[in-house]
Amino acid sequence: MADIRKRKDDHIDIALTKPVTMTRSAGFDDWEFMHQALPELDLADVSLETHFLGHALSAPILVSSMTGGTERSGDINRHLAEAVRELGLAMAVGSQRVMLEDPRALPSFAIVREVGPTMPVFGNLGAVQLNYGMGIDQFQRAREAIRADGMFIHLNPLQEAIQPEGNTNFSRLLDKIETVARALPVPLLAKEVGSGIAPDLAVELTKRQVKAIDVSGAGGTSWAQIEGMRATDPGRQRLAQIFSNWGIPTVQSLRLCRDRLPTLPLIASGGIRNGLDAAKALALGANLIAMAHPLLEPASQSTEAVIAALQQFMLELKVSMFLAGAATIADLQAKPLWRRDGQ
Repeated sequence: MADIRKRKDDHIDIALTKPVTMTRSAGFDDWEFMHQALPELDLADVSLETHFLGHALSAPILVSSMTGGTERSGDINRHLAEAVRELGLAMAVGSQRVMLEDPRALPSFAIVREVGPTMPVFGNLGAVQLNYGMGIDQFQRAREAIRADGMFIHLNPLQEAIQPEGNTNFSRLLDKIETVARALPVPLLAKEVGSGIAPDLAVELTKRQVKAIDVSGAGGTSWAQIEGMRATDPGRQRLAQIFSNWGIPTVQSLRLCRDRLPTLPLIASGGIRNGLDAAKALALGANLIAMAHPLLEPASQSTEAVIAALQQFMLELKVSMFLAGAATIADLQAKPLWRRDGQ
């Protein structure tokens, strides 16, 4: 367990100090709103309020899965949770596996619910662990530990393939995911970790009772790069470089999944770096946008720094809506976008 805790802190150090963003685009720069020179709106009247899985949010923002398991990560989670509570958003914790195997890691996750007793909080465990001894009991324990309003099950074959300690048996998982989804008293949500969800998989996951999907596409943080920087074996380092930009770009994954699943709640993440990106994601089919890496540095500093970063992001989203002539999130989701290349 000391190795897992060290890995958690290694991930934080690398994400904060190394170039871990993919060099390929998430796709947002290829799309534009039709500018409304006369929006017939007062900027002050533009509303970011929305609902997601029955939860009222002041803005369509999920502070996405980041960390947990060490004292340092507990401080980060506390700063994030305090900001989320203050601003009326939603939050997901990092993988809770470490907490299940070492009770000393529990406080770094439990702090989120202690800080925000009523805010929407989502737990998180890896799907591949269902092939390594994890089952319904562990998902229930993880949920109960933070009184989660839903549980993410993350899919990360690329990360596991490069991680020196990786678990790579991803066979026959769909039926096991369905077993978990049917047993949990809260929704099961699926997410990638930066390589995107293909539409055929999205359809299969919904057949297995998954209630929402975070496409988490390529164009943001490269977990291949992060794991490659941890590796000491030159072969794994080379592997990380080759696959550092692997995946379906966020915009492509989002559009394809929305096309196949018109009513499924979709979360867009991966390369969303400002409120304009967020506005485009919402207009392209997302119900919610999620961020992690852009908030890690402020979360390492203070709650106030996280609040300031999120408030700036929300202002950028609000101005994007204003200039597109959208007074509400529903209005924004109905706005057409045009491609710069004319296709």
